[in-house]
Amino acid sequence: MADDANHHIFFFGDVQCRGVYPNYAKKMFERKGWDLDITEDDLAALKAGPVDYIGFSYYMSSVVDSSVEVDISKSTSANDPHNVPNPYLSATDWGWTIDPVGLRIMLKRFDERYNGMPQFIVENGIGMYEELDENNTVEDDTRIDYLGSHIKEMKKAVEEDGVNLIGYTPWGCIDVVSFTTGEYAKRYGFIYVDIKDGGEGSGKRFKKKSFEWYKRVIATNGEEV
Repeated sequence: MADDANHHIFFFGDVQCRGVYPNYAKKMFERKGWDLDITEDDLAALKAGPVDYIGFSYYMSSVVDSSVEVDISKSTSANDPHNVPNPYLSATDWGWTIDPVGLRIMLKRFDERYNGMPQFIVENGIGMYEELDENNTVEDDTRIDYLGSHIKEMKKAVEEDGVNLIGYTPWGCIDVVSFTTGEYAKRYGFIYVDIKDGGEGSGKRFKKKSFEWYKRVIATNGEEV
């Protein structure tokens, strides 16, 4: 069942990186009675145009429980009805498990599955409830710990596992309306924006503690995390 759940995760990568539909997908189409109009020209174009690198977002991990079925339309994992949060991990204010080691595992799996293809982490971050303090900043040590622990695991994947990681961009540089919940209260940025969910606020921007921290991370190329 865990392998089946992984098929949900890797399907698009398998097609786009390898240039073919995997056998497990073909059998799934067959079981569901899907008669897809895929021509020989389509298959040739797919084979001729695999991607040059893997770009992916990483926020959390999940585990598989064969005795549980969740409504994937309401699930944060949204790919398999047996995916549930790992009960041994801490979680964010929105119930997203915090698993920096899981990032290293995923980097290794992509590397092994796709023969060392370059990888780029395009999103990684933590949403938090935050308010400005009396100094017009946010002491967001939890964000610093979250990002720092993930960067350390990313570094291990490169230096110890040989993963070809070509880039990393955290989400995000500034507080914005959350795509997943439609809230301004779910804040990810290094910069606090004075706007509430109802639209109240000045719109002014204030650097959080993590702003200067991440500035040092960049300046030292990750040597100071």
